[in-house]
Amino acid sequence: MAEALKRKAPKAAEGERPIDGGARERLLSGMPLTGRARDLAGISTAVLEGGDGPPIVLLHGPGEYAAKWIGVFPDLVRSYRVIAPDMPGHGNSVVPGGPIEADRVLEWLGALIEHTCPNPPALIGQVLGGAIAARFASRHGERLSRLVLVDALGLAPFQPAPEFGRALADFIADPTEDTHDRLWRQCAFDLDRLRDRMGDSWERIKAYNLDRARTAALHATQQSLMEQFGMPGIPEAELDRIAVPTTLIWGRHDLATRLSVAEDASKRYGWPLHVIEDAADDPPIEQPKAFLKALDTAFSHS
Repeated sequence: MAEALKRKAPKAAEGERPIDGGARERLLSGMPLTGRARDLAGISTAVLEGGDGPPIVLLHGPGEYAAKWIGVFPDLVRSYRVIAPDMPGHGNSVVPGGPIEADRVLEWLGALIEHTCPNPPALIGQVLGGAIAARFASRHGERLSRLVLVDALGLAPFQPAPEFGRALADFIADPTEDTHDRLWRQCAFDLDRLRDRMGDSWERIKAYNLDRARTAALHATQQSLMEQFGMPGIPEAELDRIAVPTTLIWGRHDLATRLSVAEDASKRYGWPLHVIEDAADDPPIEQPKAFLKALDTAFSHS
C-alpha cells in the first residue's frame, strides 16, 4: 500500500481532457459560505467561512477539499461559525516545493485557528484530517473546545481491506471516471443510492475530484501528508495526552479503517462512539442527517 501511494497520477488518459478551472466554481455555486485565500504558515490556503455562533473547524480527507462537506454545510451554518479549509496540497491550497514537514502542518492548523476563531473551536477531522486533528489536540488541546474524529486515520496503522487498497492504487495510478467510480464503490456503502440522492451535486464533486487528482502540483504534498499522518498509527502515549472532550463518529461499513479500530479506541480512551448505519468511510456525504444527529449529541455532552 505504501508503494501504491507513492505513484504519481499520470496525465489524463487519451480522450479524457482534464476538467477546466470552472469545476471548482460550479461546485461552490450556491453554498452558504464565502471563499477566501489566507496566508497560513506561509501556505496560501483556500478557506470557506460562514455562519454565526461557536466556531467549528472542518478538516477533510486525503485527495479531497473543503467543499466535500457540501451535505452538512446548510445545517451547520445555522448554529455555528463554520471554517472549512482546503488542507495543504489539496483543492486550491498548493504548497510550493511539494513535501511538507509534520510540524509545519500543525503550525498551519494553529494559524488557521488563530486567524479565524475568536475562541477555541470544535475541531472535526475526517480520515486524514482526523489524524492531523488528533495530533494537534495531543499537543495543543488548550486551543480547542472539543475534538470529533470521523473515520479517522492514525488510530492504528493504515491497513485497508484488500479491495479498497486495489481501488485506491488504481485511481492514484490512472485517475479516470472508471477508476474514480470503482474507488467510490469502496468509499460508499451504496454508491448508486448516493448518486441518485445527490444528482447534479454528485457530478460536480466527481468533476472536481478528477480535476484535482490530475493536478501534478498537489501530488507530492498529499503523499507527504499520508506518509506522516495517515499511514502510521499515532503512538498510544500521544493519544493518551488528548485531554479535550473527544468523540468518534464512524461508518459501520468503513473498509479503509474498520469499525473495530474505533471500538478499541473508544474502550481504551473512554471516547464516546457513534456508529452511522448504511455508511462506509464518508458519513457526512453519505448519511448527512445521521451524521448531524451524532454531531449534535457530541456537542451536547461535555
